[in-house]
Amino acid sequence: MKTTTKLLFVVCLMTALSASAQQTFSDQRTALAGDALPLISVDGNRFVNPAGETVVFRGIALADPGALNERGDWSRKYFEKAAEWNANIVRVPVHPKWWREYGEEQYLEWLDQAVQWSTELGMYVIIDWHTIGNLLTGVYHRDIYVTSRDETFRFWNTMAERYRGNTTVAFFELVNEPTHRNGQFGRMPWREYKAFIEDLIYMIYANDDTVIPLVAGFDWGYDLRYIREEPIQMPGIGYVTHPYPQKNMQAWENQDWDAHWQEVWGFVAEQYPVVATEFGFMEPTDRGAHVPCIADEVYGEAIIKFMEERGISWTPWVFDYLWTPSLITDKDFTPSRQGRFFKQKLMELNR
Repeated sequence: MKTTTKLLFVVCLMTALSASAQQTFSDQRTALAGDALPLISVDGNRFVNPAGETVVFRGIALADPGALNERGDWSRKYFEKAAEWNANIVRVPVHPKWWREYGEEQYLEWLDQAVQWSTELGMYVIIDWHTIGNLLTGVYHRDIYVTSRDETFRFWNTMAERYRGNTTVAFFELVNEPTHRNGQFGRMPWREYKAFIEDLIYMIYANDDTVIPLVAGFDWGYDLRYIREEPIQMPGIGYVTHPYPQKNMQAWENQDWDAHWQEVWGFVAEQYPVVATEFGFMEPTDRGAHVPCIADEVYGEAIIKFMEERGISWTPWVFDYLWTPSLITDKDFTPSRQGRFFKQKLMELNR
């Protein structure tokens, strides 16, 4: 074969292989999207379905697929149990360290399964980049949360391409808990962080303009006061809060949280949709008990009432028997004390 002919053959072969790979990826995405749930979009301060009806999401925050798989708990049954609790949404966290260690290919397989199972069971999905720390300085709470600006962009680019057109994946929670931990992680000016988030959303929308980005507040995903003056300048988004009980000790001691919640994050629901993607309670004697989560049903009733009055969606943490505050106590999905409480609320409110 002449050299020019060989070159032409190689070019044609590479083109064919490239087109084949693109078609395979396109077919895969189409298959994932084929039976997805009705599109959710943002209308003012509401999430709405294609008929324009308000949708309030009440569901469950799951554990990381990697951690669940490690101990043999990753299966369709896990999602079936969430559906049995009457959840209409699940939150799937991905820890940066495990994303790297298990590898993109493996995680995409798990996420594809999560999306397919959730679709079949009638539950929407939040994909959560589960990092905690200061992305501006690169200092993080623990090694499992360590990431970078570049990796965060690459992760969301992958998610946006992978699930473009799949309306079951209604939400991307861009950063789990941004925090500078009282300056210990360095400076974290809102204006600079806001620009980072807006760049991230710009890229996501260029790939998929139907997904809804969720933006968490500062102070471990809790405090949204910065957006009073400088909201994220991108359309179609929602905001996130993590209202664990002891975020304000005076409010905790008086068991009168409403004024504090309204000041710090509740006000946002007047203009934008809000999702409390983490909250919960545990007893001081519970395994792994930690102060921010020590409370009881008094807090539970107060937080649910506060959110329901404002149309705020919610997913309590966490549907696992090892991570805390746990919603279940064992592999048989026996509800914990807070699990019994939130399961009852899901059964009552999701009709």
